[in-house]
Amino acid sequence: MKKPAGRSKAYEFRAVEPDDLPLLAEWLRQPHLLEWWGKADTALAEIMAAMEDVAIEPLIVELDGQPIAYLQTYDPHLEDDHPYSDQPFGTLGVDVSIGPAEYLGKGHGSSLLRQFTDQLFAEGAPRVIIDPHPENARAIRAYTKAGFQSVEERDTRFGRVLLMARDNDDEDFE
Repeated sequence: MKKPAGRSKAYEFRAVEPDDLPLLAEWLRQPHLLEWWGKADTALAEIMAAMEDVAIEPLIVELDGQPIAYLQTYDPHLEDDHPYSDQPFGTLGVDVSIGPAEYLGKGHGSSLLRQFTDQLFAEGAPRVIIDPHPENARAIRAYTKAGFQSVEERDTRFGRVLLMARDNDDEDFE
């Protein structure tokens, strides 16, 4: 069923639960995620570690009750020597991956990211950052559509990244 014109999709964000791990493992074996996440077992172990880390909030994104994406948010200021701790205090980072391939190329990435960052801004975040690989053109297009702008390319312990940011309209970084 189509949504009425002019009405945006409403996504639900919920904490990752142990029961979600088989689904996440399945997603991480998909070619579009293997390319950027690497080995599925290693990636799943990272998500499991994130579930125990107070600086990271791993989430499942649902559309109409169907899980469609993995999203995590983190505070780069809660980790010693985080490569993005130079960002304004209160900045939050996000990572997002669409799970099922049939949801790719339909605008979900940019829509859910815009909705989620709007929620973070409503909660007081001055800036939200995301760090795709510079060759991940699909992600960069989606993030740009969601309102993120390129800041700079960096070499980090995560590899080469294009740091992108979306600023809260209520904040002034000048």
